[in-house]
Amino acid sequence: MATPIISLNNIRQEYAGRTALSIDKLDIEPGSIIGLAGPNGSGKSTLLRMLAFLDAPSHGTIKFMGAKTSIKLGAVHRQVTLMVQEPYLLKRTVHANVAYGLKVRGKSDKTTKVHNALIMVGLEPEKFADRQWYELSGGEAQRVALAARLVLKPRVLLMDEPTASLDVKSSALIRQAALSARDKNGTTLVIASHDLPWLAEVSDKTIHLEDGKITDIN
Repeated sequence: MATPIISLNNIRQEYAGRTALSIDKLDIEPGSIIGLAGPNGSGKSTLLRMLAFLDAPSHGTIKFMGAKTSIKLGAVHRQVTLMVQEPYLLKRTVHANVAYGLKVRGKSDKTTKVHNALIMVGLEPEKFADRQWYELSGGEAQRVALAARLVLKPRVLLMDEPTASLDVKSSALIRQAALSARDKNGTTLVIASHDLPWLAEVSDKTIHLEDGKITDIN
């Protein structure tokens, strides 16, 4: 059996004395698609931030590829990325937004990689690469935000309500691009969504949360 890409053990996350997350054990298998379901306030976003190594747990350990790690390790952050519901774009062109991570990592051939990432999310490079951030619709901005993550070919892509409040076309393209990243690059996906039929359709398993605890896995 493959080593879990992310493993949580005896995790507790507390805020001002209140337990926001309590998970005894959770393993995320490499190349899998994991759905996260639960009502608002159930702990989905808290769990995603922990899986992204953005927040350290109050108690417990997190392992990445079998090794104990922490939120301070930049090498992990280069392999795990979180896309939140409200996209944040730099006040630059679409090309500059998507290329930013490549630039930071000193990667070459950025234009080809950027164009391929835009095509993955259904945005024609010839029409969108030179557009400014303020010229995009909400759905287009979310797709640019996804392209900025896909261009890095992360080992793990975490998505927090990626299609909430989006038009039908953008929702479909975001779903398609995420699945394509798994199929083409072996990217592990963890998706929090209220769209239970979609999670049931694409996920290897869905984790149900309530009051910060796992109530069911199916």
